[in-house]
Amino acid sequence: MRVKALSHVFVDHFPERLKVGELYLAMEFSTAVHLCACGCGQKVFTPLSPTDWQMLFDGETISLKPSIGNWSFACRSHYWVRGSAIVWAGNMTEEQIKMGRLQDRRAKARRERIVTQNEHEALDISPRNAIENSDKPGSAGLIQKLKSWFGL
Repeated sequence: MRVKALSHVFVDHFPERLKVGELYLAMEFSTAVHLCACGCGQKVFTPLSPTDWQMLFDGETISLKPSIGNWSFACRSHYWVRGSAIVWAGNMTEEQIKMGRLQDRRAKARRERIVTQNEHEALDISPRNAIENSDKPGSAGLIQKLKSWFGL
């Protein structure tokens, strides 16, 4: 039997047995889990991150973005969680699924590059900076900067 809405439950850890129609949110682990809204009984894990799912809590309802596409399940259900309601979406072709997964991988790779670049800039150890400044008098090279940062 299809679920029409999910009630949210904030938890410290997920229960062994999930209840139909409940969306469990473990914020410490940035993960949500629920039983598939189609009624098949499969557990649906949604990691919460800038490149996976985003969760919006308005104080009363929960929304998840993007849609939930259970392409690896026999049911192949596809739906949105909007204002705690289940909004059914259409089926997708294998080609559309492949393209969506490719876009997801690219978004994650872009995000990783940005995070890495920001970390290097924060430490002032960008590869270019390390190379350009390594042989200048009075400038610590990459190894020296890392040693001083780690207190070595």
